[in-house]
Amino acid sequence: MGIAERYQMVAAEVAEAARAAGRDPESVRLVAVSKTVGPEGVAEALAGGARDFGENRPDQIVPKSQEFPEACWHFIGNIQSRRIPEIVGAASLIHSLYQLRHAEKIDRAAADLGKVQDVLIEVNVSGEESKSGVAPAEAAALVEAVAALPQVRVRGLMTMAPAGDLAAARAAFEGLAALADDIRAALSPEAAADFTELSMGMSDDWREAIPCGATLVRVGRAIFSDSYQE
Repeated sequence: MGIAERYQMVAAEVAEAARAAGRDPESVRLVAVSKTVGPEGVAEALAGGARDFGENRPDQIVPKSQEFPEACWHFIGNIQSRRIPEIVGAASLIHSLYQLRHAEKIDRAAADLGKVQDVLIEVNVSGEESKSGVAPAEAAALVEAVAALPQVRVRGLMTMAPAGDLAAARAAFEGLAALADDIRAALSPEAAADFTELSMGMSDDWREAIPCGATLVRVGRAIFSDSYQE
């Protein structure tokens, strides 16, 4: 089975999981995490119907976004301050913002490019030291501060769940969804209308994320790896 066929299989499973959760399949976007493949792999996924792609390094998202401008490019990796102008130039949505100083630099870079940069605030729901993200108790204040920047639009929240424990993953996703509801309720009507995205769930745990309200699931290995097995 090739990349196009694997993408179509995962996309069908995502749609079915949404229906099983009583949701519109169109409410969940599948982000194909293409960090392990080159342009040929992206082209195969596009041929299979993929439109959203995720990258975690500037030196990957920049050339791929230039080669495939018809796709929607998501930056999902650690943000390095000096690479922010490149990221802003390439990304439709940045998933991994959790520092105000980076938001301020994103604001300046977006102003230079004449765009409003959509971002998600990364939250470390599980509290694992190995994971990045703002603490849940500090997320609302960060959302408010970032939302005040004129060239940055906060679209929602992102988290990474503990690996290898589906019950813990479900708890993390439920926690993020509850936090998003609390934050949205405190936002202005205009900001709340934009605050609709929950990026959560990857190859091993996206099935736990969709019933909890995920609107973006980030899947790489199940699409791009020949050897992936559930």
